[in-house]
Amino acid sequence: MITAFDHVALPMGKTQEMVQFYSALGCRVVEQNSGRIFAVVFGDNKINFHAPALWQSGQFTLRGPSALPGCGDLCFVWQGSPQSLDETLAAAGAVIEEGPVPRTGGMNGGSTQGISVYTRDPDANLLEFIIYG
Repeated sequence: MITAFDHVALPMGKTQEMVQFYSALGCRVVEQNSGRIFAVVFGDNKINFHAPALWQSGQFTLRGPSALPGCGDLCFVWQGSPQSLDETLAAAGAVIEEGPVPRTGGMNGGSTQGISVYTRDPDANLLEFIIYG
């Protein structure tokens, strides 16, 4: 029985910018595999960003065959206030594309309403930040 995600893996194009961005969001970024993977850790969750040296090598096949930087569409639960989210995104250099808007998230089996804000990271992955009441 599936109970949770362990991690998600995505290709990355702009390594330094991505590391700085996710660090500014408060994530712990851990370089792994001689700089070929950067693990972005928050809570009990992790995103493995595969650096170009890994996914462009032609030898790494444990990935979606058509995945390119910017293919991610991720939703994060924000525990702070809308104001603290705005301040954090501004400090990271993120531009809000949409929101705040009401959305139904995954909490409680996908039945809980929250307020979401959308932005993009330096590789253009779509990021949603949902705040539950």
